[in-house]
This record gives sequence, C-alpha cells and structure tokens, in this order.
Amino acid sequence: MLKGLGQLGDMAGMMKKAQEMQAKMAEMQDELNKTTVTGESGAGLVKATATAKGELTALDINPSIFHPDEKEVVEDLILAAIKDAQAKAAEKSQEEMAKITEGLNLPAGMKLPF
Repeated sequence: MLKGLGQLGDMAGMMKKAQEMQAKMAEMQDELNKTTVTGESGAGLVKATATAKGELTALDINPSIFHPDEKEVVEDLILAAIKDAQAKAAEKSQEEMAKITEGLNLPAGMKLPF
C-alpha cells in the first residue's frame, strides 16, 4: 500500500496493528465483565463470585457456620473466599490479555494494560 515510502509505510502498519489491538482489548474488557469466577474457603462453606475483572457479584455462605462464638472464623472464611475469587479473576484477566498480545513480541513478564 505505501511501498516506496520507507519507514512511513512501517508506521502505517504499526498504527493499523495498534488499532486492531485496541479493538481486541475493548472486546476483551467486555468479555471479562461477563466472565465469572468463584473463589472458595472452608472446603466450600463460603463461596465468593466475581467478574474476571475482580468485581464481587455474589457471596454464598453455608448456614452451618453461623455460631455466635465463631464470628472471627466466619469473617476469615469470607475474606479468604473473596481473595480466592480475586486471584482467579486476575489470573483469568492475564490469560485473556496473553491471547491478545502473543504476537507482539513483548518482553517476558510485561503486564498489560499498564
């Protein structure tokens, strides 16, 4: 298309790739909002569900853990389930980002978006 223009042609190609990547990133962000992950603690007694972007959407607590003298244990289980869901969300997000950036020859360990 822009043969004979030297580096200007390369720049046009880079801009096109950047636009394609931007479109893929927007699509991925939409997909991450729709994808859910579930974190668990206490052998499934507490479950936290979040979007792959890390937004907590649901919390399921087995009623058997509600004993007034075990309040701190329940709080710890809830926090552990939420952290597990958030970790899974971050992992899912990175997996999806890797699919988009695999052809860009980015340095190993570089995390996007910045």
